[in-house]
Amino acid sequence: MSELPIIWSPQERQRCFQERDEYEVLYGGAAGGGKSDALLTEALRQVHIPHYRAILLRKTYPQLAELIDRSRAIYPAAFPQARYNKTEKIWTFPSGAQVAFGAMQHPDDRFQYQGRRFDFIGFDELTHFTWEEYSYLFSRNRPGGPGTRVYIRATANPGGIGHGWVKARFITAAPPMTPIVETLEIDTPDGPKKVERSRLFVPATVFDNPALLEHDPDYLASLAMLPEAERRSLLYGCWDAFDGQVFREWRNDPSHYEDGLWTHVIAPFRIPRHWRVWRGFDFGYARPFSVGWYAADETGKLYRIREYYGCTGKPNQGVQLDAVSIAAEIRRIEAEDPNLRGRDIIGVADPSIFDESRGASIANLMAQHPNYVLWHKGDNHRLPGKMQLHYRLSFDGEGECRFQVFDTCRHFIRTIPALCYDAKNVEDVDTTQEDHIYDECRYVLMDLPVSPRPRPEPVPRGDDPLNQRTGLSF
Repeated sequence: MSELPIIWSPQERQRCFQERDEYEVLYGGAAGGGKSDALLTEALRQVHIPHYRAILLRKTYPQLAELIDRSRAIYPAAFPQARYNKTEKIWTFPSGAQVAFGAMQHPDDRFQYQGRRFDFIGFDELTHFTWEEYSYLFSRNRPGGPGTRVYIRATANPGGIGHGWVKARFITAAPPMTPIVETLEIDTPDGPKKVERSRLFVPATVFDNPALLEHDPDYLASLAMLPEAERRSLLYGCWDAFDGQVFREWRNDPSHYEDGLWTHVIAPFRIPRHWRVWRGFDFGYARPFSVGWYAADETGKLYRIREYYGCTGKPNQGVQLDAVSIAAEIRRIEAEDPNLRGRDIIGVADPSIFDESRGASIANLMAQHPNYVLWHKGDNHRLPGKMQLHYRLSFDGEGECRFQVFDTCRHFIRTIPALCYDAKNVEDVDTTQEDHIYDECRYVLMDLPVSPRPRPEPVPRGDDPLNQRTGLSF
């Protein structure tokens, strides 16, 4: 009896990804790691079971084209009787099992999967999805009959609208290849019950794909030629720099905590009594609210010294706390924190909290006795505020910047580096992200604006041959 031909065989890192038994596994982190093949073939694991259903997702239908094309090379070769329905974008296998392809271009598109069930769900380029889109599919991940394994797999490169939550959930939550076990408590008719879910990150780069390097030896050079941020993310899988990142000036190097140079994150210290202190505020109810305290030294350099962030722990999900309760907690913090106690604090907030069109404004509610938290209207011009943060984050030739953050402000450190540009309004931050701390910070920065530093390097002259010949700059 002749042996069956091998249609596809996993490389070492792909095998590592496919052998994991955690409920969620993220694979990749860099370009060229063989992510799509690993995901496509993983979806085939249970196609011998008639009631098995799988779905592979990209953000948009046009992005699915490459994934579908690759499936046309693998699936019929492995299962000659498999049939693809181009209209429905579904492969049907001899047993009756199905692997579908889908998209969620807009947030409400996730509801098109309501009422459906999938034993296996695979997300290709997970950072293109929001947390709401990803987590909603948990409810669709259930068996259609006995004998199937129910789980989720994903691939990703750094960058994109979901960079922040993906990084927090898989990358910074634990070292690579370290299972993260989350214990959840739910109420049942028989009383509270604890359940566990596990997840894991399997890193992969082009160096884990020797087949690609052998087939296309120039691909490595193509990645090496990318601009610095893209090269760091796509070649080495760095999650601190990526294409589309707004604040590329950001640096967080613990080795420089003591000297405070070439880093934006520093250890807390006692603020001198003569320094001025600001309090910024961006209100949210269903979404997080943000309160941040900032101290300015004699030169005007700002330090973010404390934060109070109204988040449930789920990405971009607010705690639904009313304005009076927020004000009470602000007063408690300012009465107890040694850096804030007894100071005259300048409060600056989103102008929308002064809106009285539907009754008492949030600002008026927070100003009532006994809390008495006062604000003035912040300057909400978005692009000037964004530029102020660029100006302050930039370093001079000696490694000095004009804005630093205490390492206790973990939500600032988590959200600001993850902000991406808006695909349509390309000069501004994408406001669908977790940008509440950023907004609150802008109001404070616009209260104490600075000018840009002189550029330490020559301004590029461009490609005009006249400029090249004469040295003139137009």
